Amino acid sequence: MSAQSYLSIGNVVKKFDQFTALNDISLTIEQGEFVCFLGPSGCGKTTLLRAIAGLELPTSGKIVQADKDITFLPPEQRDFGIVFQSYALFPNLTVADNISFALKEQGLSRQEVQAQLHKWLKIIDLPDSGNKYPSQLSGGQQQRVALARALVLQPGLLLLDEPLSALDAKVRTHLRSEIRRIQTELGITTIMVTHDQEEALSMADRIVVMNHGVIEQVGTPQEIYNHPASEFVARFVGSMNFIPQHHHILQSVTLPTIGQTAALRPENITLCHQQESNANIIACEFLGPIVRTTCYVDEELTLLVDLPSDHYSQLGLHIGSRVHVGFESDKIQLFMAEAA
Repeated sequence: MSAQSYLSIGNVVKKFDQFTALNDISLTIEQGEFVCFLGPSGCGKTTLLRAIAGLELPTSGKIVQADKDITFLPPEQRDFGIVFQSYALFPNLTVADNISFALKEQGLSRQEVQAQLHKWLKIIDLPDSGNKYPSQLSGGQQQRVALARALVLQPGLLLLDEPLSALDAKVRTHLRSEIRRIQTELGITTIMVTHDQEEALSMADRIVVMNHGVIEQVGTPQEIYNHPASEFVARFVGSMNFIPQHHHILQSVTLPTIGQTAALRPENITLCHQQESNANIIACEFLGPIVRTTCYVDEELTLLVDLPSDHYSQLGLHIGSRVHVGFESDKIQLFMAEAA
């Protein structure tokens, strides 16, 4: 554990009867980091967050926050704020009362409460909404109030449990940058659980990819995307083409080990017009800056290819076009074939 580690999780196991939800998890998180736990449903990411919050106690292992062993402490003795997917605001209290509820419980004077409230309404960009009730706010606004309520006591750790998944796409994108702005401004150590890879890639300093109760990989968004440590990570984060080892499209590539699978990102494949065309375009999807093209190679292999939209137009491509599929061999990633 480095000198600056703020949160240290050591060999944590969590069992529910015969089911192992967390299998020997070890991880350290630095002061001020924004870390995403990313993975499919049932991978253990929410259980790990709940263990950090004291809402689930580990079967074994140790959790240390700011040099204090919190493994078995009740939630109220821990130093964190939490925001859930379902806002969880008091519907019968105004926005002001929702945010200042905890401050009043602390016995702060009326002036101090008002000063804090004014500050937080400004931070979440709702300066004139103090007298409104949650039902009068949009989902995105309610989630910002929940965020202010979680942060008003200035906890050392912010826990976010899928906070954006109930919101529509545009609001979600806006709130992503808002949460990141507030987190950076406050310098607060933050852990967010998400199953949305785009969310994790755009927000996190580091991503912890989980699967079946274990950590598959920990790294920066760039490391996770460009150098996935396993076939699972490669499949889960971004789009990836997997090419059987025997396929002749790989004849120019030396695969060092039998039993390896070759993989290529769609943006690392090129299309051009050549006499020896080896593929047909069977589908295309316009995505603004890129066109995602589905190519059928030699009547047996389907590849996704992402081309810049203007390049796609310049080549005059369309469904039914015959093209040559190419790639640079150094863009190929190799994985040991995983059991199905």
